[in-house]
Amino acid sequence: MKRGRKYKPPPETSKITVQVTKKFNGKPIANAAVVFNPSKDGKEIGNLEVKTDPEGKATIEIIPTGSLVRVQVIANGFATFAQDYQVDEPSRDIAVEMLRPREQVSSYKDNTGGASTRQPGVQEPIRPKPADPNAAKPALPPAQSTQPAPQQ
Repeated sequence: MKRGRKYKPPPETSKITVQVTKKFNGKPIANAAVVFNPSKDGKEIGNLEVKTDPEGKATIEIIPTGSLVRVQVIANGFATFAQDYQVDEPSRDIAVEMLRPREQVSSYKDNTGGASTRQPGVQEPIRPKPADPNAAKPALPPAQSTQPAPQQ
C-alpha cells in the first residue's frame, strides 16, 4: 500500500484574447482594464484583471475550460462593457467595441437612448462670471444745486 499525497492534475485551461477598439473609428484602446470573473458549476472561481497593450489586446491563459466567464471592459471616457461567455474551447478571441456614455434610463422621461449631454471627466458647476471691474461704469447724474434760484 502506497501512502502519501494523491496527485490531482490541474484543470485544463483556455486562452482568451480580448481586442478592445473604439466603435466610431476602430482604433485600439490602450491601458483599458479587462476584468475576468470565471465561475464553474455555479461557484465563483475569483476575478482577474488585465490591462490592454498599445494594440488594445488583453490575453489570459488560466481560465478553466468549460467555465462561464463574465468579461468587463472599463476605459476612461467610454461606457463600461460587460458580457458573459461560455468557454468550452481551448482558445477564444473576443472583440469589444467601446461606445461613448449614453444617457441613463429613467422612468420619469422619454428614453430615446441618445448620446450623453455631459462630457467625460470631472464636471464643474456653471457659475456666473463676476462683472469686469475695468468696464465703463454708468455716469452719475449731474449734481443739482441746493441753493435757491436768484430772484429778480
